[in-house]
Amino acid sequence: MSLRLGDTAPNFTASSSAGTINFYEYLADGWGVLFSHPADYTPVCTTELGRTALLKQEFDKRNVKVLALSVDPLDKHKGWIKDINETQNCSVEFPIIADEDKTVANLYGMIHPNASETFTVRSLFIIGPDKKVKLMITYPASTGRNFHEVLRVIDSLQLTANHSVATPANWNDGEDVIVVPAVSTEDAVKKFPKGLNIVKPYLRYTPQPNK
Repeated sequence: MSLRLGDTAPNFTASSSAGTINFYEYLADGWGVLFSHPADYTPVCTTELGRTALLKQEFDKRNVKVLALSVDPLDKHKGWIKDINETQNCSVEFPIIADEDKTVANLYGMIHPNASETFTVRSLFIIGPDKKVKLMITYPASTGRNFHEVLRVIDSLQLTANHSVATPANWNDGEDVIVVPAVSTEDAVKKFPKGLNIVKPYLRYTPQPNK
């Protein structure tokens, strides 16, 4: 199955380090990050899960629930979590799915045969409250993810979902945003009382509206 932006994220029920989880029930009405790992007890994955655990407060304040996955069995997950906590000085509290039969990996297209026929690549999906896929990032197994970038795009997605704006290159929370082309300049003046910076008729900046 090949997922695309805007598709409904497939629901599933799976065993995890935190017990049996139904994906939709786990997310409830919030946002979600589902991300996969090639295997347990691997160095890059260990640092990624540790970094995610250390950013728990950042995910919580954005109403985002995190869910990791690898195709290794549950007993390996539990032992690995102890290593992660020890080496990364953290406490992994989010669930790690044990996807031994690759059901979830296949639902989400996490296995890329030309990269590996058996292990998942580093796929990451951001799911909105409407259960739609809002963002997908895929890394090769050798490259660890930048979780500050993940938080940055969550900030952008949550902002642009509620306001008629887009975020420019290298944008960070609190910086000026771009008025979308669908809003006329006349309407933008009324809609964004903090002011407009009209660089071109199609390039109009305004201070972030929810700050």
